[in-house]
Amino acid sequence: MLERPTASAEQAVEAWVRAFNLALAQSDNEALAALFLADSHWRNLFGISWQLATFSGRETLCNELGRCAAEVHATDFRVNAVALAPRRATVAGREVIEAVISFGTVDGPGIGALRLVCSSGAAPQAWTISTSADFDLVCEARSKRDGLSSHARDFAGPDWLALRQAEIAFADREPDVLIVGGGHAGISAAVELKRIGLDALVIDRNSRVGDNWRLRYHGLKLHNKTPVNHLRYLPFPRSFPDYIPKDQIANWLESYVDVMEVNFWTETTFEGAAYDEATQRWSAHVRTAEGSARTLRPRHIVLATSVSGTPNIPEIATLEDFAGSVVHSSRFSGGSEWRGKSVVVFGTGTSAHDVCQELQAHGADVTMVQRSPTMIVNVEPAQLYDKTYLGEGPAIETRDVLNSGVPLAVTKAAHKLITDEVKRLDAPLLARLEAAGFRLEFGEDGTGWPLKFRSRGGGYYFNVGASELIADGKIRLIQATDIKRFVAEGLEFDDGSVRKADLVVLATGYKGLDHLLGTLFGADTANRVGRIWGFDEKTQELRNMWVRTAQPGLWFTGGAFSQCRIYSRYIALQIDAIEAGRLPK
Repeated sequence: MLERPTASAEQAVEAWVRAFNLALAQSDNEALAALFLADSHWRNLFGISWQLATFSGRETLCNELGRCAAEVHATDFRVNAVALAPRRATVAGREVIEAVISFGTVDGPGIGALRLVCSSGAAPQAWTISTSADFDLVCEARSKRDGLSSHARDFAGPDWLALRQAEIAFADREPDVLIVGGGHAGISAAVELKRIGLDALVIDRNSRVGDNWRLRYHGLKLHNKTPVNHLRYLPFPRSFPDYIPKDQIANWLESYVDVMEVNFWTETTFEGAAYDEATQRWSAHVRTAEGSARTLRPRHIVLATSVSGTPNIPEIATLEDFAGSVVHSSRFSGGSEWRGKSVVVFGTGTSAHDVCQELQAHGADVTMVQRSPTMIVNVEPAQLYDKTYLGEGPAIETRDVLNSGVPLAVTKAAHKLITDEVKRLDAPLLARLEAAGFRLEFGEDGTGWPLKFRSRGGGYYFNVGASELIADGKIRLIQATDIKRFVAEGLEFDDGSVRKADLVVLATGYKGLDHLLGTLFGADTANRVGRIWGFDEKTQELRNMWVRTAQPGLWFTGGAFSQCRIYSRYIALQIDAIEAGRLPK
C-alpha cells in the first residue's frame, strides 16, 4: 500500500542521490558499493551506454555502473519531484522509498526509477535503480532547435492533404525505416520514429488499419484494463469501457494512424529482403494493393508482425482422416453457423476458451481438448499484476518509468506473491475445475501469467465465464491422451467409442518471430540473429527485442500494448543515433 509523501522520504532520497553523485565523480567504488544492498539490481534501458541489460548483485552492479557512467560522463543525478514526489511503497513484499531520478550524459538526458530500503539505524541503500534515455526531452530539445511551425503558407502550393498523400506514396524517396506489420506494435514504432524525425513506412497485408483485431473472433476483448493499454500521445477516451472490444480497438487504431500522420500502406505484402553491406541498405520486395511489385531500399527494417502472429498448426496424427471442417482459431469467424452442430476445440488458452464459450452460447455441442496444464485466473484478480497503472496516481509517463524500472528478479518475486493471492481469491473456481478433470499450473515457480506471456507467449486463460461452463459440464472436457485417433465422423477413444464432430478448431497458438526469419530473410540471417523473445540469462532481458541484432538494420518489436508503448521509443533512439553517427552501425 502507498502512503502519502513524507519529508523523511524526500530527505532520504536527496541524501542518497548526493552521495551517489559524489561516488561517481570521484570514481570511488567502495563508496558506491556502500550505497547498494547486496541483492541490488541495475536495469539499464539505454540510459547509461547503448544497452538494454540488467546487472544483479552489488559487486557486478557497481563495476558495470561505475565503468559505464565514466564512459558517458553520467552526472547531475537529481530527484525528479515533478514526475513523482518520493513516496513509501511496498514492492514485492518489501518496504521501500520510491522516487524518479533525472540525470545527464554525453548522449543526452536520462530518467529512471530508484527504490531505497531503510534498515533500522542504517543509511538507506538502493535495492533497484534504473536508467533510461529520456525520449521526451530529446525530442523537445530537437523541436526547439529546429524551430516551430510558422503560420505562413504558400497559397499557390499544395495543401496539407496533398502533402500527406505525397508523403505516404514514397514516389520520390526511400523510407529510412520500413515497418512490417500494422498492428499496435508497428504503429507505436512508427509514431516514435516520426517524432524523432525519421521517415518511416508501415506496410500490412490487411485491407484496413486495425483488421488484425477487427477480423478475429466475435467475442474478443482486451483482458486487461484500459489504463494499462493507452497509446502514446493519444490516450483512450474516458468513455471507453474497462475491457475494450476488438472492433473498438480496431477503429481506434485506424483513427490513431490518421491523427498521428503515420505513413501506412494497406493490402501490401512483404515478400522478403536482402541486405547490402556496401550500401548499408535493404532491398525489400513488396507487393502493393494494385498487385504490382516494388522494391524499397530502407536502411532499417522493423519486424512488427507480433510475437504470436503466425498460426501454429501442429502435426496431429490421423487428423487427415477427419471428414469435417478444420480451422485454426485465427480463422474462426463466429459461433452462429454451428448451432446444433458438434465442435471439438483443441487447446486451453484464452482463444480456446473464448471460442468454446461463443460456440456454446450459440447452441453448439462443444468439447474442449486439453493438451497441457494451463493457468486459469478470473479477470478481476488478473488485474493485480497491473496495479502500477490502476487507481489514482502519477501520469502514465511516470508509471511507465516505474514499471520499466523493475528488474526481472524483483518482478518474479512480486508476481509470485500476486499469484498466491490470485489463487486464494480464485480457490472455489479452481477446485471445481480440478474436480472436472482440468489440469492447472501457475507459471514457472508460481509467477503467473505475465511471465508466461514473456517466456512462451501463452498458456493461460482470463476467465469470463467459460471455466464455469467447463465445471458445470456444459463445455465437455477431455485430455488429448484420451484420444486414440481421428476417424471420419470425429474422435475415437481407446474403448472404441466415437465422439462425432462437424468442426475441429485448432486453438493451438501462434508461432513466434523466429518462424518468419528464415522465410523472409534467409537462413544465414536467421542463424545470425538467433532466438527471439523469451529471456536471455545473461542480460535478463527479452532476446533480440527492441535492440540492435546481429544483423545490421534488422529490429524486432511486439508484445502487449504497454510494452510497445514503452519500448518503441528505444528503437527510435537507437536508429536515430546510428543515422547521426553517434552509434556504430
